[in-house]
Amino acid sequence: MATRTKVGHALAKVLGIKLQYRNELNEGIRRGESVFSSQTAETYVEEEPRTEEWIVGMLPNGHDVVHYFRSLFPFLNWIGRYNLQWFIGDLVAGITIGAVVVPQGMAYAVLADLPPQYGLYTSFMGVLVYWFFATSKDITIGPVAVASTLTGQILIRAAKTHPDVPGHVIASALAVIAGCVIIFLGLIRWGWIVDLISLTSIAAFMTGSALNIAVGQVPTMMGITGFDTRAPTYKVVINILKHLGRTNLDAAMGLTALFLLYAIRLSCKYAAKKWPRRQKAFFFIATLRTAFVILLYTMISWLVNRHHRKKPLFKILKTVPRGFKAAAAPTINTNIIKIFANDLPSVIIVLLIEHIAISKSFGRVNNYIINPSQELVAIGITNILGPFLGAYPATGSFSRTAIKSKAGVRTPFAGFITALVVLLAIYALTAVFFYIPSASLSAVIIHAVGDLITSPNTVYQFWRVSPLEVPIFFAGVIVTVFSSIENGIYTTICVNFALLVYRILRAQGRFLGKVRIHSLAGDQIIGEETRGLNSGSLPNPDASTKGSQDALTRNIFLPLDHHDGSNPDLNIQKPYPGIFIYRFSEGFNFPNANHYLDHLTNTIFAETRRTNLSHYPRPGDRPWNDPGPRRGKAPDDHPDRPALKAIILDFSSVNNVDITSVQQLIDVRNQLDRYASPSLVDWHFSSINNRWAKRALVAAGFGYPTVQEDDLHRWKPIFSVSEIGGSDSAAETAELAANEKTLHKQRTRGHQNGDGIRSDSDSGLSSDLKGTGKSGVRTAVVAGLNRPLFHIDLTSALQSAIANVEARDAVEARGGEDIGQVP
Repeated sequence: MATRTKVGHALAKVLGIKLQYRNELNEGIRRGESVFSSQTAETYVEEEPRTEEWIVGMLPNGHDVVHYFRSLFPFLNWIGRYNLQWFIGDLVAGITIGAVVVPQGMAYAVLADLPPQYGLYTSFMGVLVYWFFATSKDITIGPVAVASTLTGQILIRAAKTHPDVPGHVIASALAVIAGCVIIFLGLIRWGWIVDLISLTSIAAFMTGSALNIAVGQVPTMMGITGFDTRAPTYKVVINILKHLGRTNLDAAMGLTALFLLYAIRLSCKYAAKKWPRRQKAFFFIATLRTAFVILLYTMISWLVNRHHRKKPLFKILKTVPRGFKAAAAPTINTNIIKIFANDLPSVIIVLLIEHIAISKSFGRVNNYIINPSQELVAIGITNILGPFLGAYPATGSFSRTAIKSKAGVRTPFAGFITALVVLLAIYALTAVFFYIPSASLSAVIIHAVGDLITSPNTVYQFWRVSPLEVPIFFAGVIVTVFSSIENGIYTTICVNFALLVYRILRAQGRFLGKVRIHSLAGDQIIGEETRGLNSGSLPNPDASTKGSQDALTRNIFLPLDHHDGSNPDLNIQKPYPGIFIYRFSEGFNFPNANHYLDHLTNTIFAETRRTNLSHYPRPGDRPWNDPGPRRGKAPDDHPDRPALKAIILDFSSVNNVDITSVQQLIDVRNQLDRYASPSLVDWHFSSINNRWAKRALVAAGFGYPTVQEDDLHRWKPIFSVSEIGGSDSAAETAELAANEKTLHKQRTRGHQNGDGIRSDSDSGLSSDLKGTGKSGVRTAVVAGLNRPLFHIDLTSALQSAIANVEARDAVEARGGEDIGQVP
């Protein structure tokens, strides 16, 4: 024994730790415990996983470290093979997006309550930096409507509470702090956290936000003033209707621009269907409609207002500074952070939702897989570096990403080309921006966010897939409309999480029965030529199986209540009198363990009887919660029902267990052992796919046969308040009092129930072994012989359970004499 092991054992002895808390390697289990002969299978004893093994598996090795740092720069995987064909596709897509992002960026900056040039700064840094860290070729990072709206709300409030702090300083600080949080999540590879946000939440967020933004832009598009356009959506709608009389010339520049945007779009869509060969040309015309409309209305504005620069006839952007005038190190201190601290979670959620949802969607469409964690790194880097040029929070844009994908982008390098287009606009086109009508920019925003509204057909599909989530969708939209975007986000996330917890807590297990089936190909039974061969079907005392079954049939297990949608005309048979098969549906952990096991025990009590019908010889022996019949009436012990023999738990949907779930399983085992006393209930498990789950069950005493002892056995709990005090505990005292008479009866009978019976198991045989030669076939058990009650499937579990029950019945029929292993 190693020195470390000796020290560990000595320390355990001093602390009173029982290293052999549960030991499945008892004398009742040895080589040959399988129903298969030990001459045909080699012995295999399954070892428990060790904590050291888990720790070593979690620690990165040298290769993992190298892979991690290389994964931070995905462009290294493809930049060396960059070619001319890729460049042409990126050039077209990059220029196209550049023509879209320039007007959109300035429009979104107005949403953020910032001068329009800050939208250009944000657009430039987003497309310039992203391609270094991108795992998506389609995504375009830059200013987006929702993040801009949230930023604008923060700046408007800050203008009242902190008028001495410039808005762009707060916006830059917000971007840096949000970027730091996001990049931290990305570096520790926590991209999976986005999976906590359901598609319903995303759809409700996008729809509610689109309505909020579109309605908020209507007053600017119509030239209506005199009320707060950042108020809840329903108030803005009411105020618009009240103040329609204030509409001025801005409405002409806004409404016609919006009409023209939709007209070009619909015309190109119709033309593409009518002339499919020119579909690509019509796509680019439709894509450039935003730039065309802005240029058109800028020219109209110049013609109208060139003699009215100081007092234009309608609202225009006016001076847009040339170059990066706001380039500086962002100012961050506690006073500034306090301004937006309460809004920081919602801003981060918006940045994550939009980007990851969009990148995942387009990745699936274009047949590649993104790395969510690396995408968080890209967003974080963009928002950390962007403020040095004056940028505010940015993330992936749905509309620009869709355009970029349709334009035939080949690699993320297209973002660099877009950056050049934005740079050209910042330095060469600022004089043109002077005359851009604000109403036309509002029309651009309304047109852009219109695509984010979830269509009625999609909502109907939600209803078809999951009706419970449709009210959540509408709740998110309604809260956004009547409150704010942030509250809408929180509402859908919280309600969805509550629904998830409810489903886990109230997970409904199923009792299974068996059905014998044939496999058909058309009208022909598969393998019909093999009719007449024995199938080795399950033992079934209710059916004549000798010589009548063949290899054409097999048993499957379906819920007895047909709640899985199976044909109700099927006659699903119960497995065997006194044997129950129970399948977990949503894992088996502390939230749902009690609900599962209550369902299990309630059904068992309703469908079985006590093994000993005279369990309570006197009325005073009965417990208070089972007082029995009234005086003068015979006890209703249901002798027509079978006694409980065995329970088979299907663990196919269980990946892990915890202390609480295992403890409750122990409690139920003790409860049912009392119910079946003086017999013991066999517990079989099938399809356990996790070694740690096996270890936990073995530590609790499951997986191997129960050895009948001289006194009534009680399975010790892992932890229980009633066990505090050891041998003097309340649980121990109650156990001794409850078992006194039972112990006396067992000693008198000489343990006639179950003496000398070893549990039969079917660990399964396989001839697919490494090293098997052509000359012969070796077979071996699949599961460890030291855990014979862990089975590879339900068929073997039921075979073993039935064999053991019949063996025990044979012992009782012979008056308690010993028998050997069941063949």
